[in-house]
Amino acid sequence: VKRDVFYARVRKYQSALQASLFADNIDLSVYENLIATVHEYLPLMHRYVSLRKKMLGLSELHMYDLYVPIVPEVEMAIPYEQAVETIKKALHPLGKDYEHVLDEGFTSGWIDVYENEGKTSGAYSWGSYTTHPYVLMNYQDNVNNLFTLAHEMGHALHSYYSNKNQPYTYAGYRIFVAEVASTLNEALLMNYMLDTTYDKQQRMYLLNYYMEQFRGTLFRQTMFAEFEKTIHAKEEAEEALTADNLSAMYRELNLQYHGPDMIVDREIDLEWARIPHFYNNFYVYKYATGFSAATSLSKQIVEEGEPAVERYLAFLRSGGSDYPLNILKRAGVDMTSPQPIREALEVFKGLLEQMEELADVKA
Repeated sequence: VKRDVFYARVRKYQSALQASLFADNIDLSVYENLIATVHEYLPLMHRYVSLRKKMLGLSELHMYDLYVPIVPEVEMAIPYEQAVETIKKALHPLGKDYEHVLDEGFTSGWIDVYENEGKTSGAYSWGSYTTHPYVLMNYQDNVNNLFTLAHEMGHALHSYYSNKNQPYTYAGYRIFVAEVASTLNEALLMNYMLDTTYDKQQRMYLLNYYMEQFRGTLFRQTMFAEFEKTIHAKEEAEEALTADNLSAMYRELNLQYHGPDMIVDREIDLEWARIPHFYNNFYVYKYATGFSAATSLSKQIVEEGEPAVERYLAFLRSGGSDYPLNILKRAGVDMTSPQPIREALEVFKGLLEQMEELADVKA
């Protein structure tokens, strides 16, 4: 933190936050809108925490209980071939050109699908300017891997369109927009899954899965972003930063974000010390903004059809040819406004209401 503030001052920035946002030409209002808008919707997060407590049948809810599924994992075995067909159907709204490239990716050896001896774990998309993208998977026949495959193909097609339409200099795109293409695929896939799943337990499982995406990506990453903003402001005001007061600030945020039904144990106060992203300052907010932008764009694609699809494909083709905010604005999302974040949080509200109804739990 001291390093961030020192560099910002010697380079004549008004704050460490402004210095960090400068490279992507991100207006300070984007960061501040995110935090302020999520604060408006914190009662929804508190309601989700309360629902979780009731559905788990607990007299006390602790932070570690957030990682327990509120719906027992149901039988939803999804072999790879079925996953491919499901994703193709889910992404049909993106139009024939996208479908054609997606099919090429699935059938032309872009994807290393299964685990193998000596193969690294996880999943990611990679490639170079002169090749098609490559996707590493370690596919297991479950819902999580279905969504991971859709996510990574979102990255792959973003790179494909960018490389095809931009010179080498502008083909690489910034992290601020990188997660939009991948998360939009997940949003469309979830819409499709909920539209075609009628079994009550399976629907509840999907709703729980999606609400956890919102909790972990939009609420939690915004809390992290607010913590970073606060501690840098303290250093800039020449107030001491000690382990104790860092823990106190982190505790206060956990209390605010999780509400009265959550017991915030003393051990969680030290969680800030193990978050690796904090060593790369003002990075985590991009997860929350990317998630919000993707949710907003997916809603536009479903509701508007072809005009929204054309704007989105132009976004994919833009690569890094302009600043991220400008590229997103042309696609139909103005991240200097609270609107995309509100739209995403309204989706969360709808998911919460569906879960409350299915679980027969009153808000």
